[in-house]
Amino acid sequence: MLEYHITAESKPGGEAIAESKKTIIPFDAAAESGEEWPNPAELYLASFAACILKNVERYSHILHIPYTKAAISVKGWRRDVPPAMIKVVYELTVWSPEEERRINLLHRNIEKFGTIYNTVSASCEVAGKMIHIREKQEK
Repeated sequence: MLEYHITAESKPGGEAIAESKKTIIPFDAAAESGEEWPNPAELYLASFAACILKNVERYSHILHIPYTKAAISVKGWRRDVPPAMIKVVYELTVWSPEEERRINLLHRNIEKFGTIYNTVSASCEVAGKMIHIREKQEK
């Protein structure tokens, strides 16, 4: 079993930081959302995006699928009463010379084996698509 650990603190007014490994992540913990730092819902979506991109890297190696770049856009919707994220939609773009069917295999593995992906999909609706930008294979 893997174990993760972060620490976080905030000051009056909502200025907050989370620390993990050697990284400090500022975030907004104010009662009213500010414009400078991500709020908790945006950090949640960022974690979801990071999981997907990490698994592009992981499963591209396992499945021997070359790619030159991956990018993701994620949107989330929150219900007010009771407060909860109710829907997450993503669009993952992968630049690769690989065939479409292999890119679809990559996408299925990402959806099946992502830790944060599975955690989010267990708690709310998740919908996504993968866009494949086919590049010429270098020789």
